[in-house]
Amino acid sequence: MRNLLFIGIAALVTLNSCTSKPDKLPVLGNKQPVTKMVDGKQVTDTAYATIPDFKFVNQYGDTITAKNLNGKIYVADFFFTTCPSICPVMHRNMLNVYKEFKDDDNFRILSHTIDPKYDTVPVLKRYADKMGISGNSWWLLHGNKGDTYGISKSYLQSVQEKNPAGQFIHDGFFILIDKQKRIRGTYEGTDPKEVDKLIADIKTLKAEPEQAVAK
Repeated sequence: MRNLLFIGIAALVTLNSCTSKPDKLPVLGNKQPVTKMVDGKQVTDTAYATIPDFKFVNQYGDTITAKNLNGKIYVADFFFTTCPSICPVMHRNMLNVYKEFKDDDNFRILSHTIDPKYDTVPVLKRYADKMGISGNSWWLLHGNKGDTYGISKSYLQSVQEKNPAGQFIHDGFFILIDKQKRIRGTYEGTDPKEVDKLIADIKTLKAEPEQAVAK
């Protein structure tokens, strides 16, 4: 009996260790070695790609740059308001993220329109109102087409202006960015289970010491 009890406890410990969540999320994207001097010694560290500076306008007509995200964790995605397929599903799911963190001033959601010709600032504001989005937790961003399509590559996303059928095409991922502007996760925006994982990973990321103290 004692042996069976020991085996049962050991199996439970093993199961818990296999199913427990990691206390640190991976850093995604391109990386390269960087050599620097620390305390008089040469040390080689890893430098990961970061999201570059940008300049867009949100649904309120306010200019938003990378500086507005300093000290904040955020989630980014790409969409357009007349999208007949994945965008409505994505943003219904994103509402769960918004509701979970809308009172956290150190968190933001950025949704970049890939159809700036139609999705003007007033159109984005009406879209936000229809979605029940208020305040500054979730910014719908309008910008130069080239700038938007260019920054999508930094988020490791694929965006096309139009396919032969005259439709816009884009990836449907939500991208989690840390306070150092590094990619920490990608999640299929149309999958509720993936969005639940995103919410859990945001909480994990917020608990990382590096994120807690970063300004």
